Amino acid sequence: MDPTPLKFPPAKLSQRSLEVILENQTPYGSFIASPNFPTYRYCWFRDGSFIAYVMNLVGKHESAARFHNWAATVVNERAIVVQRARAKAQRDELLTSVDYLHTRYSPDGSEVIGEEWPNFQMDGFGTWLWALGEHLTLTGKPLPRAWERAAGLVADYLTELWQHPCYDCWEEYPDKMHPHTLAAIYGGLKAHSRFTAYDHRETMQAIAAFVRKWSSTEGHFVKFIGSNMVDASLLGLATPYRLVEPDDPLMLPTVSHIEQSLAQGGGVHRYSTDSYYGGGEWVLLAGWLGWYYTEVGRYDQAKAMLEWMERQADENGRLPEQVPANLNDPNNYEPWVKRWGPSAKPLLWSHAMYLLLRHYLSL
Repeated sequence: MDPTPLKFPPAKLSQRSLEVILENQTPYGSFIASPNFPTYRYCWFRDGSFIAYVMNLVGKHESAARFHNWAATVVNERAIVVQRARAKAQRDELLTSVDYLHTRYSPDGSEVIGEEWPNFQMDGFGTWLWALGEHLTLTGKPLPRAWERAAGLVADYLTELWQHPCYDCWEEYPDKMHPHTLAAIYGGLKAHSRFTAYDHRETMQAIAAFVRKWSSTEGHFVKFIGSNMVDASLLGLATPYRLVEPDDPLMLPTVSHIEQSLAQGGGVHRYSTDSYYGGGEWVLLAGWLGWYYTEVGRYDQAKAMLEWMERQADENGRLPEQVPANLNDPNNYEPWVKRWGPSAKPLLWSHAMYLLLRHYLSL
């Protein structure tokens, strides 16, 4: 049991979470990752897509639609980038920094200038296609033509590039291939096949076969090909991308390893050697593991994750990215604080995952 005292009433945290998200949705429709953390004052496709999905779950469909319109505009304005990336990939040429879609953008959708950042990531674009499919299903509204064009560009981009190493969802290990990224692409293409005339079965089958052949060891999935570690992002292979089912013979031991090595302190670490801000426990990952638990009927464990999340809210009802508890590498905490200040708070993705878990627990 987490001994952290409650600082904010749990009964009010849902409303507060919704306020935090809506207050930080820009006039353009984008969601700021964290308004008080300078490095995160941008919009990520990954974070924003999950947030938009949660806005649909709680009935804020107009908010979700504004995000999807922003995302589609960003992609459509970069059609030439997609075309160039596909052409280079087909010729087996090396991609450079101008040959791929970036992972984060300024609130108005413009490129972030003057900052070095790991930009070649594909999981966010797969997640966007998945979230767009969920939006269409949950609202029952037709697909706008501009969104359809953008989705087609993204699907073509992912189909051509999925075999390329890229940064993982934590913006690390750019020379590796990551099961979570592949699962996000799989889930995105599956959704795209559902709401358009595209048929991605061949690519999806190739991705699934590749993951099963190369992305596991000793009976469980691994952080990246060639590793033997687990990573909490592996939850995505089942929940929500459905590359495998939640009770798959490889997924169940993967979750057991996550529980044993990453979830012993109440929250959930990213991976065992994580040293970012000392490698603390991530609030959004507690929500993600709780989400998985709801899918396999482990509701008591899901509620325990929800209660842990509630204890991380400060007196203003703000949820952080991570908490400095049970650190993997305590010596690396203060250096990050000196470099960038305290860990991001509020993090919109944390608030979204709290709302998501409450939704799936029917609370």
